[in-house]
Amino acid sequence: MDPSLNTEIKRLMALGLHLRCAEGGLAETAALTLEINRLKKERRAVICAHVYQTPDITLGIGDLVGDSYKLADGCRKTGADTIVFCGVNFMAETAKILNPSKKVYVPSAKAGCSLSEAINAADVIKLRSAYPGLPVITYINTSAEVKAESDCIVTSANAEKVLRRMYEKHDKVIFIPDRYMGANLAAALGKTPGRDIILWNGACVVHEKFDASLIKIYRKKYPGLAVLAHAECPPELIAEVDFMGGTGDMMRYIENTGAAAYLLVTECGFGELAKLRFPQKNFIAMCRLCPYMKSVTLGSVLALLKDPSPAEVMVPPAIAGRAKKAIEKMFELAA
Repeated sequence: MDPSLNTEIKRLMALGLHLRCAEGGLAETAALTLEINRLKKERRAVICAHVYQTPDITLGIGDLVGDSYKLADGCRKTGADTIVFCGVNFMAETAKILNPSKKVYVPSAKAGCSLSEAINAADVIKLRSAYPGLPVITYINTSAEVKAESDCIVTSANAEKVLRRMYEKHDKVIFIPDRYMGANLAAALGKTPGRDIILWNGACVVHEKFDASLIKIYRKKYPGLAVLAHAECPPELIAEVDFMGGTGDMMRYIENTGAAAYLLVTECGFGELAKLRFPQKNFIAMCRLCPYMKSVTLGSVLALLKDPSPAEVMVPPAIAGRAKKAIEKMFELAA
């Protein structure tokens, strides 16, 4: 065996990837990660990997790994010439907006997002007309064009904090596009949807499908269970959990608590990463796969690094400039 491949297999085993790969698959994975990591150095590229990606990507090739907020912030500070975004299109667009002089790529043509597709710029303009004077607070899971029509962007990690700051100056706001996250934030802030916060009818194809009734069944089966759910889940499910937040918040909760077991109600990639980071803790499976996130593979990343031209992410300067103001407002208010 090639000594460099053997070294790469050992590196992946030390990260725990042998527990996620089928027998014989680790060598194939190592051959891909070895070549990808070689090419990214040659191309002066940084690989951003969202926590919903599979562990062979987050741990095998990821340079920046985290939730939307952490990755957006990390992109602002990178010295790399090229950003390869292992996530979905709106994340890559955000990276481009924050780094207009850099090349930004997403390794899959299928990496869309149901929330991003739930609203467009014309919809936001109509909302502003219907509710003149109200600030538009927009979840980061949206297109660059929608961000350009917004006053401030938020992520699941900072939405509550940013909204609290906005309510210091406004009695009423518009929150788009996730109706469930908006309702959950309204409950946390003591606000009433339709009166204090205007919501849009968007939802995440992953998180809207979870069944709240199953949580009671899991609690009976696993005494001492801690249930964590993403803020994109329906309010009736959030009412049954111990902790609601973004994936970064959820990971910190796991790290700082000692529950008998953890039920993670979000995309499956997060649970896989949590198991590898905290192998001594007990995790109960209740997750759903995101077809958009899972369209990115090691093979697609390698193909992109070999021939990046078809996958470059472009945002028109006029749209990027306006969207950047809304994103920078988030960093200001979330500081």
